[in-house]
Amino acid sequence: MLLGAWWIWVVALSLYIVFRLWYDNWLGPLSPQEVSDLMDQVSSLKMSEYSDPQDLRAFLETDDGQEFVMVNLVRVHTGEVAHPRTGKPTKGIDLLREYGNSFVKVLFKHGGHPVLAMRKVGGYIDSWNTPPDPGWHIASSMRYRSRRDMMRLALDPSVRDVHILKTAATATTFSFPSQVVLGLAIRPRVWVALVLSLGAALVHLVSVIALMPS
Repeated sequence: MLLGAWWIWVVALSLYIVFRLWYDNWLGPLSPQEVSDLMDQVSSLKMSEYSDPQDLRAFLETDDGQEFVMVNLVRVHTGEVAHPRTGKPTKGIDLLREYGNSFVKVLFKHGGHPVLAMRKVGGYIDSWNTPPDPGWHIASSMRYRSRRDMMRLALDPSVRDVHILKTAATATTFSFPSQVVLGLAIRPRVWVALVLSLGAALVHLVSVIALMPS
């Protein structure tokens, strides 16, 4: 009777394998040829308006094949701005939400996901040798599966189509890539395994109870 529910654990393990196939980078670091091809596309699409091509190339050339987190600070336009598509006066934060809804879908497609989204509630508490606070509104971080995936996302037509919403909404911003060296939050590789295990255990228990003679 106990062995009759083995399929439950096979399904749970299969789901976890599928998750890891999506979540992890299995292609390794970018090759020099890939870097060259990607930078050619950046140049041809004139995407260097908001990024330093030299910094981007250096980041791609030092690819270690590992995941990373992009840290973003954003100050949105506080008043209304013309919607880039309709011309309708729209709050900057609403434009940014519209952009974010489309962006996150493509981010998931490429194995990434939001890590944190935070609203600023005060000025600089600890700072030195930095420019004055421009009035940041939002701090966020996005997990990317790899630097290859970051570039594929940036070059994805669906992201480029909505990028005008971000530029219209944003007064000031900067972003930089980082890698986690210490974190107390449970990461998806662990909590997905725990959720699947718990689900399999509960289904297994229910199936055993259902098969018990009354």
